[in-house]
Amino acid sequence: MDHIAARDWSLSFQDLEFLSSLSRSVCLEAAFQICSVRNAGRFIEDWTGLDEETVEYVASQLDMQPVHPHRSYSDRTARRYRLEIARYLGLTPTQAGHRAELEVWLRDVLCPNGGTMGDMLEQSFYWFQERRLLPPAEGILTRFIRTARKTFTDDILKNITNSLTDETVTALETCLANPRGDHGFQRLKDDVGAATLDNVLDGAERLAFIQKLTLPLVSISSIDLSWIKVLTRRVEGETASEMRRHSRDKRLGLLAIYLISRRSQLIDGLVDLLIEVVHRIGTKSRRKVIGKIATDIEKVHGKERLLVDIATAAMLAPNGRVAEVIFPVAGAVKLKAIIDEHRAKGTLDARIQIVMRGSYASHYRRMLPSLLSVLNFRSNNETWRPILDGLSLIVLMSEGGRRYAPASLVPEGSIPRKWRDTVIDGRGRVNVISYELCVLTQLRERIRAKEVWIEGADRFRNPDDDLPKDFPEKRDDYYAGLKLTQDAHAFSRSVREQLEQELHHLNATLPGNDKVHLRWSGENRICITPFIPLPEPKGLIGLKSEIGRRWPMTGLLDTLKERALNTGFLDGFETSASREALLKNERGQRLLLCLYGLGTNAGLKRVAAGTPEISYDELLHVRRRYIDPAALRAATSRVADATLAIRNPAIWGEAGTACAADSTKFGAWDRNLMTEWHARYGGAA
Repeated sequence: MDHIAARDWSLSFQDLEFLSSLSRSVCLEAAFQICSVRNAGRFIEDWTGLDEETVEYVASQLDMQPVHPHRSYSDRTARRYRLEIARYLGLTPTQAGHRAELEVWLRDVLCPNGGTMGDMLEQSFYWFQERRLLPPAEGILTRFIRTARKTFTDDILKNITNSLTDETVTALETCLANPRGDHGFQRLKDDVGAATLDNVLDGAERLAFIQKLTLPLVSISSIDLSWIKVLTRRVEGETASEMRRHSRDKRLGLLAIYLISRRSQLIDGLVDLLIEVVHRIGTKSRRKVIGKIATDIEKVHGKERLLVDIATAAMLAPNGRVAEVIFPVAGAVKLKAIIDEHRAKGTLDARIQIVMRGSYASHYRRMLPSLLSVLNFRSNNETWRPILDGLSLIVLMSEGGRRYAPASLVPEGSIPRKWRDTVIDGRGRVNVISYELCVLTQLRERIRAKEVWIEGADRFRNPDDDLPKDFPEKRDDYYAGLKLTQDAHAFSRSVREQLEQELHHLNATLPGNDKVHLRWSGENRICITPFIPLPEPKGLIGLKSEIGRRWPMTGLLDTLKERALNTGFLDGFETSASREALLKNERGQRLLLCLYGLGTNAGLKRVAAGTPEISYDELLHVRRRYIDPAALRAATSRVADATLAIRNPAIWGEAGTACAADSTKFGAWDRNLMTEWHARYGGAA
């Protein structure tokens, strides 16, 4: 047992003297309760949370056998010794005045700060502890908190509904009345889909509808984000008919909050589509051009021999005609192939840009007006101001229907050198289509680097919003804590010097390292020979054999259940509804079945078919009300932490940098400069 746990479960001499006055049969239980009230402000109601190491440690202080307690919390003997413990610790019984004070504190202090039910329950027990009050049972306190949460959310929804205009109310009611319409409830809940032109136009249309509504963005910005997530989850788990059954204030308030959250999600989705479309245009064009170049080069064989033959023929007949002297040696087709090959050299970017322009102009260009009408791009760096000015110019030229524009209108710095010949023709005019593609290509790179952000987005929000609220006042302290300099040039210089040192070290050790060599082509020029797999340890072979002998053919669902019992990760799944009627055991069973069905792609219908006592509708209800990305991340973190905590480094080794996703193994290093947002995995890779 570590020193922190030992401190929490240690008994003083006064504690031992008090426990000696109690019956021997309750002495060990009372010792646990004293430590729990002193540290957590509450009595233990479920003894299953005590581990054997804690039981042995407390029992050793009392010179008793380490017997795990099992007495019910509602037992008369348990109630009796809890009252004696309360008198010993100086706890005052809770009166009506205290309950009224608790209700005010829950309404005015705790609820506005948000948080889960578990967090609020823990803080409420500390509230009793600070006031030296006898804490109530968890069920009673939970009812108090749920009542306060319901009152708080009802007030939020009522205020939001009262701030809506008549036009917005009519639009919201129509949205629920015709859920499958163009702007219906179900249509607004749909994802943006894959990166296609139709999906971009459809997503932009839905976003434009939400933006036209007069939603109380300022009022909602003052509400804690956790409440927005809870109310949004509640709407996501309901159908249009279920929404219509709510009262007017609740129905309209919930829908308004959901649409504000949905607005950010649609913006993020459209930006993802924009990034993917521009990337797809460039990738396909590059592949097409390289393939064409390869075909052209393959047509020409023996160019040196051909050059010698042409030179010999010219020397033998210096005054002859080309058609009579050169063509018999090298035909027109072969000479044209040589010319094409020569033109292909050094003009790869220009050829790719021409192909990109054709693909963009014939198909994807229709998405640009819709996107620019609903997405507002911003930047905190003046270096990229020409890109934003270029977007404004594109809007003006699109409204005027111009195909060419004077180069003087183009913001300085918005056309990179490699795009200049493609965008500006020989007469000094700007090709509008090429300029649009040039700006979009730069915009994609700046968005991915967070140099350009989008107003109203979530994932692509202003990066300054991710800073602590007191960052301007404590800027020096934060930099000192991170051990970083505030001088950008000094920081860049230090990184550059570090990279130079590593490259010099690589250069010095490369001749004697047969596992590393350099390539002359390809994207990864430094090539490392794959490691030879180490032989499987004999101990691991024996461990696998013993596990197979003890637990043969163990099902995945059984393994998931054992992990839930060992780590308690199911506690992280909370209902999005205002109340909960399911018993804990029933909720846990259905959660495990839902996670099993979703994780294995078996589906909830197949899982329900294999469990006659649970219907598909019951599993679907749990899926809608309890399972969301935040809860899944919390559960995964708890399982990973528990796994790392029990693994023996002597057997398994230290935790390394190897990661895996969808059977793809990759490395993850701290502060890796090459790490970027991965569109497929939805995170850094």
